[in-house]
Amino acid sequence: MWAGLVPIERNPMELVTVRGNTKRMLHPRSLTIAEFQRFLAELGTLNGIVRVIAVMCACFGLRISECLALRWSDVNWLQNRLRVERGIVRQRVDDVKTVYSERLMPIDTGVLALLKDWKQTTQFPENGDWIFASPVKLGRLPVSYPHVWQTFQQAADRAEITRFGTHTLRHSYRSWLDACGTTPAVRQKLMRHTDIRTTMNYGDVVTNQESEALTKIAQLALKQSAGRAQA
Repeated sequence: MWAGLVPIERNPMELVTVRGNTKRMLHPRSLTIAEFQRFLAELGTLNGIVRVIAVMCACFGLRISECLALRWSDVNWLQNRLRVERGIVRQRVDDVKTVYSERLMPIDTGVLALLKDWKQTTQFPENGDWIFASPVKLGRLPVSYPHVWQTFQQAADRAEITRFGTHTLRHSYRSWLDACGTTPAVRQKLMRHTDIRTTMNYGDVVTNQESEALTKIAQLALKQSAGRAQA
């Protein structure tokens, strides 16, 4: 990186191959819309602030460190935009993962309304406050990752969802982008990845797109076969 041979924002571990350990043992979990709705319903009965965190992660594909580090000043209410420029890990604030992670994201009006409702609910609604400020820390820090993780796990268990982690929502977001028919370039921008190959490694099929695609191919093939038979 110092010599300029590889981009400076690239993860250097991508250049390392450990023989015998390159195969992923556990496939990343992606939720269907129905599973996410069940999970969200359970969160609503457990913790209101964590429910809003889950919606933000799911609707923007945010890493949990980025979501917890959001301030009210990051929301442009007039232009419906969200600025992602920092992360927080173990209650230490730092810049986002790469320069591509730092960008303005369009906000859907429904999500914007949810944020407005939360702003009226929280004890810390000032422009410089954390959106998800911790009352225990008197608003000086966001709620902690362990607290969010534990609440997520409780809601997932109650919703009968297995293998759930905080990154599950980011994987689900990537899968839903596929289901919406977005192009690879758009998916990369919305996931805020430096390399499109990273984007392609995310997500899974969470709709019946595979069946629909195979049906279309079969119809084309059988139609052609039928035409030859008639000839």
